[in-house]
Amino acid sequence: MFDRPPVTEPDHARAQTDPVADSVERLCRLYDTRLADTGGDLSPEDARELKAMAAIYDLETDRPSAEVWRDLRAVVTRQAPAASETAAPRAAAEALTLLVVEDDADAAASLTEMLTEAGHSVVGPFHSAAAAEAAAALHAIDAALLDINLSGEMTGVELAEVLTSRWDVRVIFISGDVTAAARHADLAEALVLKPYNGAQILEAVARLGRTG
Repeated sequence: MFDRPPVTEPDHARAQTDPVADSVERLCRLYDTRLADTGGDLSPEDARELKAMAAIYDLETDRPSAEVWRDLRAVVTRQAPAASETAAPRAAAEALTLLVVEDDADAAASLTEMLTEAGHSVVGPFHSAAAAEAAAALHAIDAALLDINLSGEMTGVELAEVLTSRWDVRVIFISGDVTAAARHADLAEALVLKPYNGAQILEAVARLGRTG
């Protein structure tokens, strides 16, 4: 399945020693299953997420989902982050590369547009943690804006744990689930509770830039 030697370690050991392979393999299982179960006819949300991932690599997205996934799968199973993509301190006003994970399509689109207009680069948006985790494994991400209640089995809290422990990605929780946000506030550098406005989001991101 992958162009690498067979792995004989337990799954938990492999996740610790090769997080990129682990994330990519789970993404492949997710979309292989979705496409097989639906005969290639993805839901609107899944199709939007697939196109967002494909757009990262400038792949043509105006075609059937099965074709988009075929090419994207070939790319992600053969690519690893370059050594030069390790995190480095940033100047106070420098733009950031932000991972956006929000399962409300309208909110995700508005958030992406606002951040892009503010000069930041956005990876996503994604509505499930599996795709977002793979994106973080394959790209240099400065920070992640995460909703807590996501589609799929993995929550925003679990995704935050992965991002912070594996890749030292800083997290901003954007959620209306005040209880969960407060309970897991130690995972995040900022909490922006719904309903939020653009100024709150941009201020939270600006604080990351000043302290990065």
